[in-house]
Amino acid sequence: MQRIAGILLPCLILCLSLRAWSEGAGGAKASKAVSVHLPGPAINALETITPDHIRWHVRYLAHDLLEGRGTGQRGGDIAAEYIGTQFAEYGLKPAGDHGTFLQKVPLVGITTLPETQFSIIPKQGEAMNLRPLDEYVAFDQTQQPQSEIDADIVFVGYGIEAPEYNWDDYKGTDVKGKVLLMLVNEPPSDNPRFFKGKALTYYGRWTYKYEEAARKGAVGVILIHQTQMASYPWEVVRNSNSGEKSALRLEGPALKAASWIHFDVANRLASASGMKIDKMLQDAQSPQFHPINMGAKLRAHMVSKVRNFESQNVIAILPGSDRKLADEAVIYTAHYDHFGIRPDMPGDNIFNGADDNATGCGILLELARAFGAAVQKPRRSILFAAVTAEEQGLLGSEYLGKHPPIPAGKITLNLNYDDVKPLGAPEEVEVSGAERTTFYPQVEATAKEFRLAIRPDARPEAGHFYRSDHFSLARVGVPSFSINEGMKYKGHNEAWGLEQDREYVEKHYHQPSDEYHADMDFVGDSAMARFGFALGWEAASLPTLVGWQHADEFEAARLKSQH
Repeated sequence: MQRIAGILLPCLILCLSLRAWSEGAGGAKASKAVSVHLPGPAINALETITPDHIRWHVRYLAHDLLEGRGTGQRGGDIAAEYIGTQFAEYGLKPAGDHGTFLQKVPLVGITTLPETQFSIIPKQGEAMNLRPLDEYVAFDQTQQPQSEIDADIVFVGYGIEAPEYNWDDYKGTDVKGKVLLMLVNEPPSDNPRFFKGKALTYYGRWTYKYEEAARKGAVGVILIHQTQMASYPWEVVRNSNSGEKSALRLEGPALKAASWIHFDVANRLASASGMKIDKMLQDAQSPQFHPINMGAKLRAHMVSKVRNFESQNVIAILPGSDRKLADEAVIYTAHYDHFGIRPDMPGDNIFNGADDNATGCGILLELARAFGAAVQKPRRSILFAAVTAEEQGLLGSEYLGKHPPIPAGKITLNLNYDDVKPLGAPEEVEVSGAERTTFYPQVEATAKEFRLAIRPDARPEAGHFYRSDHFSLARVGVPSFSINEGMKYKGHNEAWGLEQDREYVEKHYHQPSDEYHADMDFVGDSAMARFGFALGWEAASLPTLVGWQHADEFEAARLKSQH
C-alpha cells in the first residue's frame, strides 16, 4: 500500500498544480492529468511556479526606470545586474566570467549619422536621393567611421545558394564589388521537401543574405521590404534599424551597406530600369532565374559613429546530482534586451519591451527559483542564461554558443522563451522545431499530460525558428527550440487568439506601446513555465543526450561538437 501511495502522490500533486493554473483564468477546471516522468520533489517544485512571481519580474524589467533595456545602455546593464542578483538569491552558482554571473560580450556599436548619403542612380531619370528611415535604412558592417560606395546594382532574386534544394540565384555570376538587390524570404512552396514548404528556413532570413553576399565579395545588399513577405510592416524595419546597431567584433568579410528599401522605392527603381517589379518578383520564383544587372548604381557615403563596448550575458548553473552526468546540462535561455530610448522620437520614446521579452525573462527567473528550491536536484546540471543583444541580431546568444560554460556537445537541450504574451490560460502550446529533435516523443507526452494541444507554427512563413536565441545554440549543434502559447485560450475561440497576435504585430511589436499593464493575465506564462520545467527535468534525467533527427540541417554540427 505504501508503494502504491508513493506512485500516486506525485501524480495527484501534478493534477492539482494543473488545476491551479487553469482555475486562475476564470474558474475553468482542467481534466486530471497523470505524470509518468517526474519524481515527487520535482512536482513539488513545479507546483510553486505562480503567475504573480512572473508578473513582478515583468513589471520591474518593463518599467520606464530601466529605459527600455538597451544593449550597452544603462537600463540594459541594470537589467543584467537585477537578473544576476535574483540568480544568487535562488542559490544558483555563477557560470559567467571569473566566478561571476556575467559573461562579457565584446560588441561594436554603429550609429549611421545624418551626414550619410544614399542615392540610387537609375538607368533613366534623375537620381533617387533616399530619405533615411522613411525610404531606406542602412548600416556599415565594416565597423569603419566612413565608407564610400559607387557600384553597379545587380538583382539576384532571393540571394540564395542552396545546393540541397537545387537552387542557385547566383549561377556563378561574379558579384565582387557589386551591390546586390534581393528579396526577403525564399521561393514559395507547399512542398515540405523544397525549402520545407511554407516554413521559412534560414535561407530566407536577412542575416543569411547579408552573410552570403559578404562571402561572395559584394560591397552592399539592398533588401526589398514587402510586408506580406517579411511578415511585419515597414515600421518594424525602421524601428529595428534606427539608433545604434550592435555587432560582434568583426572576424570576416563585411558589407559597407547592409540595407533595406521601402517597396515603393523598389518599384520606382524597377520602372527607371525599364522593368516591372511584379515580373521581377515572379521571375525570381523560378529555378532558372539568372542575376540581372539593373543598369543602375548605388552611390553612398556611409558615415558612422563607432564605439567599442561590452554588454553581458547573465549565466547561472544548478549543479546536477549525478556525478557521472553533472558535466552535462540542460540550458534555459531568454533575452533581456530591447531597444532602449530613441531620443529622436517625439512623444513616448521608451521601448519598454514588456512582452518582448520581459515575459521570457520573468519565466526564466521563475524557473531558476523553482529548480533552486527543489529538494532533489536533476541528474544533469541546469544552466540559466539571460542573453543580451537579441534585438541586434541574436548577438548575445551567438557569443554564448561560441563560448558556452559547458561544451556544446555536452548540452543536451536548449529551451528558450521569447515574447510569451500574458493573455490567460492556453489550451495549446507551440514548440516549433521540437519535432526535429529526438526529444519530441517526450514533448508530445508532456503536452498530453498538461492537456495542451501542440499547435503547428501559426505563421511558419515568418521563420520564427531562425529569429530567436535558440537558433544560436542550434547552429553549434545543441538541440533547441522555443516554448510558447498557441492561439487557443480558455474562454476564447481560435479567432480571438489570432486577432490578438495580429494586433500585437501590427501595433505593438518593436513599438513603445509594448508596455506592462496591471490587467495582464500571467496564468499562461505560468503554464508555459511549468511545461518547460517538466521538459527540462525530463531531459536532464534521460539515459542519453538528446540529438537532432537524422539529416536535419543541424545534425552535422551536433556530430562535430561531440567529436
